[in-house]
Amino acid sequence: MNLILLITIFTSFFCTFLILPKWIKKAQSNGFIGLDMHKVKKEKVAEGGGVAVLFGVSFGILLYISLNTFIFKSLELSTYIFALLCVLFISSFVGIIDDILGWKKGLNKNMRILIVLFSAIPLMVINAGESTMLVPFFGAVNFGMFYPLLIIPLGILGATLSFNCLAGYNGLEASQGIIILTALAYTTYITGNSWLSVIALYMIASLIAFYIFNKYPAKIFPGNILTYSVGALIAVIAILGNIEKIAVFFFIPYILEMILKLRGKLKKESFAKVNPDGSLEIPYEKIYGLEHLAIKILKKIKPSKKVYEKEVVWFINGFQILIIILGFLLFL
Repeated sequence: MNLILLITIFTSFFCTFLILPKWIKKAQSNGFIGLDMHKVKKEKVAEGGGVAVLFGVSFGILLYISLNTFIFKSLELSTYIFALLCVLFISSFVGIIDDILGWKKGLNKNMRILIVLFSAIPLMVINAGESTMLVPFFGAVNFGMFYPLLIIPLGILGATLSFNCLAGYNGLEASQGIIILTALAYTTYITGNSWLSVIALYMIASLIAFYIFNKYPAKIFPGNILTYSVGALIAVIAILGNIEKIAVFFFIPYILEMILKLRGKLKKESFAKVNPDGSLEIPYEKIYGLEHLAIKILKKIKPSKKVYEKEVVWFINGFQILIIILGFLLFL
């Protein structure tokens, strides 16, 4: 069984890996490109690579369903898995529109929020998760119908939108997704929900394939379709695995990012100012994102005082790993 599952996980990797070169050529030939903002020459890079990731993870999950149906003769999890797929596809719909029309020209903020909330309906109608949660100072609290009607949609909304905020640097979104989903895969495995670990591994495999093309210097950008789908999957795994508390703790970097973005009234971007030598500078007097904070800290601790794009990604990834380690120590 483990060998068969491993093969299906590699299938997700190879689907994404084989699709991406063709997608890059097609996107470039059709002008579906964006400027690499942290390069001196602002190279033009293919957009929308998240489509290949979504295809890879979806194909892997469907293979997993077929294994449960025809080999293991079990349909016990099918409802939950199909609900999970529905959340992924509906939330990705927002990203597809933004990628095609441009996130500034596409859907307005209210419409984005409405569609992402709509994507939570598949989990709401199957009453996913456990309505009883441990709340600090109150102990076990049964939220009853408030859990599917309020907590689930807010969880999906928060994770999906906030994961989209910490972005814009080569390899950042993909590497962050790999790190967080790996932590969640381990958490669900040791808490008795190994099927969710397998689901997470499909996305991890697809993200690893994507990272090969997206790492510095990027040959393709993820687009909002990737960030929305990864953020939604993180929320779904947390809800179905009943690991909301540790998942929220893992999301501390994104909570901080949202706070900093709200400081700028959601109008300040995470991009940096590029010097002629390729090093980066904070574009504003104040800090409006973890990316800016990373640049500021690195400039203070580096003897050369010069900070480059990939160093910002390494710094944020290091911070994320530290948060995850603390989360394991506190909750597990």
